[in-house]
Amino acid sequence: MKNSILNIQPFSTDLAALLLRVLFGGLFIYHGWGKLSNYEAMLGMFQDIIGIGIKPTVILVIFAEFFCGIFVLLGFFTRLSVIPIFITMLVAFFIAHGKDPFQVKELAFVYLGLSIVIFILGSGRYSLDAAFRKKS
Repeated sequence: MKNSILNIQPFSTDLAALLLRVLFGGLFIYHGWGKLSNYEAMLGMFQDIIGIGIKPTVILVIFAEFFCGIFVLLGFFTRLSVIPIFITMLVAFFIAHGKDPFQVKELAFVYLGLSIVIFILGSGRYSLDAAFRKKS
């Protein structure tokens, strides 16, 4: 009965970490690419909600979503890479959509929670982090 469906032990936390990273990172790459490829339009849609200016805000969001999304997907400095995503979702949930109903900010809340899970779980065996650890 080892690794049966009713067993409380996980089948493979490394495989779960890989699947979570690929889904999470892929979704952020998708959202970030939309902002990166429509940079000029994004400037008109964003507000200076944290007081650093609209251009730096958009650039930081693109960095967090697109580039950190790639790093998370690949498992490259995963715990460090998920921090900008966490901060972006924190700002989106509590500040940008702070007065909106929960249905509007629900996705930011889910991403916020998943970023915490990825930070705790780490990249797992199937990642660039693990490959670099083996070489050293």
